[in-house]
Amino acid sequence: MAKSVKKNYIYNLIYQIVAIILPFITTPYLSRVLGATNIGIYGYTLSISTYFILFGSLGIALYGQREIAYEQNNIKKYSKSFIEILSLRIITMTISLALFYLIFCINGEFNNYFKILTLELIANTLDISWFFQGLEEFKKTVGRNLIIKTISVILIFIFVKTKNDLNIYFIIYTVSILIGNLSLWLYLPKFITLKYIKKLNLKKHFKATLVLFIPQIAIQIYTILDKTMLGTIIVNKAEVGYYTQAEKMIKLMLTIITSLGTVMLPRIASSYAKGDSETIKIYITRAFNLVFLISIPMIVGIVCISNVFVPWFFGKGYDKVIPIMIILTPILLFIGMSNVIGMQYLLPTKKQKEYTYSVIIGAIVNFLINLILIPRYGAIGAAIGTIIAEATVTVSQIFYTKKYIDYKKILKLTKNYFISSIVMLIMILIIKITMGNSLFSMFVQIGVGVTAYGICLLILKDKFVQYFINIFLNYIK
Repeated sequence: MAKSVKKNYIYNLIYQIVAIILPFITTPYLSRVLGATNIGIYGYTLSISTYFILFGSLGIALYGQREIAYEQNNIKKYSKSFIEILSLRIITMTISLALFYLIFCINGEFNNYFKILTLELIANTLDISWFFQGLEEFKKTVGRNLIIKTISVILIFIFVKTKNDLNIYFIIYTVSILIGNLSLWLYLPKFITLKYIKKLNLKKHFKATLVLFIPQIAIQIYTILDKTMLGTIIVNKAEVGYYTQAEKMIKLMLTIITSLGTVMLPRIASSYAKGDSETIKIYITRAFNLVFLISIPMIVGIVCISNVFVPWFFGKGYDKVIPIMIILTPILLFIGMSNVIGMQYLLPTKKQKEYTYSVIIGAIVNFLINLILIPRYGAIGAAIGTIIAEATVTVSQIFYTKKYIDYKKILKLTKNYFISSIVMLIMILIIKITMGNSLFSMFVQIGVGVTAYGICLLILKDKFVQYFINIFLNYIK
């Protein structure tokens, strides 16, 4: 059942690109219609439901994807594993759903929104995308997500009209996830067999998922806790709105970089099961190359255009998003690198302990810095905490893997991308000086910047770019 990494990456990349384009359509509309305060309420309540999804699903999604990848050539084994893992997920998510409802849905300031978010927990209970990802059947999950997301965008423009329509936005968000997850069940009969399944063993999976559960908690602490702490400490929920919008833009760009991780985890897990260490090294090197190729110029570009982009994109009243976006840009590089080391190497090769230590350290750092900076600086303090936490995780993972990955060789990969990014920066600054900070100037800066970056890499004869050009030329022949 060998699958093409190139095809799977293209499928996943297409989805990630659409996932970026669609919010670029809806975010300006929602930011103007709902306002910063409602966006803040949305971000805050969503951060709460995310914790219960996390606790309910344990580390099952990552674990399940990896276990199915190990057994992807044996339908009897992976069918049994699927039923066992799914049964465990249903039990733990049901407990989490019950607790969520009792704590947040009966009383409280935002209990109406929390009631709608129970659908999100139900949707995650029924999520089996991890199974298809483990089998490297990315076409199934990508096609389903594209259709559902497109429909949800259309519904937003039809039904969300005023600040009083926040509940409608919640309903569209949760129902779209539920329908999307249910749709994958239609493919299931073609991929599993129940013929040889006799005795289920949930206990062995429970112990294994707990190992991945700890780092998942830690990761959420420094990715979701920012909004939770902002919403709890700062009375003005607009602060959460500013942070949510800035983070959303950065995370949208980040999906292009990290989309490879979803594809590579099952592939590297399969190579590890076969003892093919040389292939793993090749995959890891290429993954680092892709991170540097995309993240370094992105950081430069976002810093240069944010002062014009933010007021144009979000509308009036979102000026505070500008410094938050600029502060957050380094996570494009930090998370990109930690995604390669953690998601694409440590987890598939069963080095969960090192992965766990790194994210726990990052979570502790993030919590402490947030505690100090958020009361004084609000959303900007949360952004600083995020950057330091992500840098800490990346440095920790480099320390734990220095015996297995040649970082001197990896560091040399950045040379062409730094040189090309500097050339790009110079071209952008020249345009800024000559044309000013108008909207037209911003689009010219983007076009010229991307062109200058690409031409510079071709002049430098970057091997990774040439590798992609050769793939494209062979594809169109």
